[in-house]
Amino acid sequence: MKKRHDKDYGPVKESRLPPSLFAIFFLVLLLMTGIHTGLVILVNHMEWNKFIQTIVPMVYWGMVAAVLTLFTRREIRAVYEEPMHKLAEATSRVANGDFSVYVSTIHTQDKWDYLDVMIVDFNKMVEELGSIETLKTDFVSNVSHEMKTPIAIIKNYAELLKAEHITEEQRKDYAESIEGAAMRLSSLISNILKLNKLENQRITPEVKLYDVSRQLCECILQFEDAWEEKELELETEIEDAAMVEADESLLELVWNNLLSNAIKFTEPGGTITVKQTTDDRFIKVVVSDTGCGMDCDSMKHIFDKFYQGDTSHSKEGNGLGLALVKRVLELLDGDIQVFSEQAKGSSFVVTLPAAGAHDGGNGGKL
Repeated sequence: MKKRHDKDYGPVKESRLPPSLFAIFFLVLLLMTGIHTGLVILVNHMEWNKFIQTIVPMVYWGMVAAVLTLFTRREIRAVYEEPMHKLAEATSRVANGDFSVYVSTIHTQDKWDYLDVMIVDFNKMVEELGSIETLKTDFVSNVSHEMKTPIAIIKNYAELLKAEHITEEQRKDYAESIEGAAMRLSSLISNILKLNKLENQRITPEVKLYDVSRQLCECILQFEDAWEEKELELETEIEDAAMVEADESLLELVWNNLLSNAIKFTEPGGTITVKQTTDDRFIKVVVSDTGCGMDCDSMKHIFDKFYQGDTSHSKEGNGLGLALVKRVLELLDGDIQVFSEQAKGSSFVVTLPAAGAHDGGNGGKL
């Protein structure tokens, strides 16, 4: 039987009806024709009347036609109708929101035909749809949970502000708490919108040639108050210039999120290191800290939306930062890796395509 080679499944039969079936039909019809000839000779030899001589071949061929029709009908039902009815029923269940559907293939893998391949692809599609539905449900649940906390804070402190007998200092503290919760809520909504646009490719990167070393220094200086407040030591090893072709505003999101996380998860008195190097093909930026680090399970999920491995710092973020970082780098043909050890710190390594050769850099401490 003729087969086509599918790149995913190997040899696949192109026809569902085997050639042997048509050979059987041919042989049966030849045999029936021979029997017909024998019947004609028999009725002539026995000198039956004309009516019987006419009726006998008609009855004979009527029986032959009935048997062949029933046999053909059974084969069509088994080969086409039953599998297609099962597939149609499964499709209807999926359309009504049931993603637990699974349709078994008709043959073993070494005998698959195109209908078996279609069933396998259907099962894969349903599995993917189920995963998307689960992600959507988790996303809504996580968004609701993240919004609930700052809204509750705003509500509670707003009620406290209504009290008549509160001091001016208390009033100021309550107002600051409301402002902080509102900023967190605003940040959450802003990140959700950014991530949604990035994932749906509604943001087209505005690629241009610029100095990523300058951008890194500017982003580091934006966090000066934060690292000084925690008395962190910041070590840098950044080249004088490193030209990259990328979207400057999107890459700023990457550096700000990585630096913010490093500061957040590093205990007072710790060290944060930012190192940038260039070779003929790539620019590499490493942001390291001496913070709490992560276990293997956390490292597997670190780029998932709303995932927060260290819940003690959950009030300082919403678990969307690294998801944004990952998506931005995917859009810009970049890559990110994470190396971490509990109680020893973490390192995030960002790799971007280089725009050209660069001069050597300098190192120092800020």
